[in-house]
Amino acid sequence: METIAKIRRRHEVNGETISEIARRFNLSRNTARRLFEDLQGAGYVGAYDSVQRFVKHWKQARPALTQAFVPLVFPAGDAAQFDWSHEQVELGGVVQTIKLAHFRLAHSRQPFLVAYSRESLEMVFDAHDRAFAFWGGIPQRMIYDNPRTLVDAVKVGKARRFNRQFLALANHYLFEPVACTPASGWEKGQVENQVGNVREWLFSPRPRFQDLAELNTWLEQQCREKLAQRPHPDQRSRTIGQVFAEEQAQLRPVGKSFAGYVEKACRVAATCTVGYDRNRYSVPAEHAGQGVFLRATATRIKIVQEGKTLACHERCFGREQQILNPWHYLPVLERKPGALRNGAPFVQWDLPSPVRKVRDHLLKQDKGDRAFASLSMAGSD
Repeated sequence: METIAKIRRRHEVNGETISEIARRFNLSRNTARRLFEDLQGAGYVGAYDSVQRFVKHWKQARPALTQAFVPLVFPAGDAAQFDWSHEQVELGGVVQTIKLAHFRLAHSRQPFLVAYSRESLEMVFDAHDRAFAFWGGIPQRMIYDNPRTLVDAVKVGKARRFNRQFLALANHYLFEPVACTPASGWEKGQVENQVGNVREWLFSPRPRFQDLAELNTWLEQQCREKLAQRPHPDQRSRTIGQVFAEEQAQLRPVGKSFAGYVEKACRVAATCTVGYDRNRYSVPAEHAGQGVFLRATATRIKIVQEGKTLACHERCFGREQQILNPWHYLPVLERKPGALRNGAPFVQWDLPSPVRKVRDHLLKQDKGDRAFASLSMAGSD
């Protein structure tokens, strides 16, 4: 009561503002306003300190709700969740960290896993193609967090500005992309739990494979067999695979795969190459200095000009590597035949055995490099 009296006095007599009173009494402005406007007319005659003690004890006695969640239920065919994890594997005798794409159908809990060397957008395209093909259908919604590869801007509430190319994927497959509220991982808690479980079940101890292709074959088998045979968490008498077999009928048919790519405009260097992801890829020599478009998928690099494919290479995931097709350099070789001996495109030229014998024979002769260059140009016509 003493505190209330002081507040009233300072406001009514001294003319102090509510903000000034709040600072002087170390109270929030809203608390001071409520004390002044509400308590004086409520008929309360006790001490203000009694109210403070009661509120403090009440707050301490309340059960903590910071870890409480609402159980979520997903109808068959309704939604799937997506996330990435980083796992340690041995590929070709070298320990590497791979990026593992996790998919999980929210109703049946049927997972799908596929590994990559990157988390870039072209890998997202490929992963969705593979997941939908594995499930044999497409859910109504796909639930994500807010990775920069997919979301350009996080707005108020659930509003997002998705990456334009990612929206092309969603429009192709006709699923609704849904982004979680920031710092609310429970909205896709199934797939986040899957990350920890898969790490324990499949990556401990560290597995060994010859390459990513062998790893992904094994991962698909684990999804189809080992993981699908686990009990369904809500229907304990049935397996995940059994519930998934029923859910498949509620998924929308896949149709044609998306086969998306990331496109980049670039200019062909004097070395007849274009760069992407810290590596360089060759283009036919006649296009040196010209503008082209490079299209990158999860596995291939394609160089295009005016709708025509100029070159296509298997994608390299090393660094500072040159992926060179010797046939792209034949016009240069005709003018500079000496490059046949030490030119990077020709050092590891995989020629048919008879042609290789002819080359080796000619290179032992005077001006044999020029003769072989002419022979190669004639063979390429």
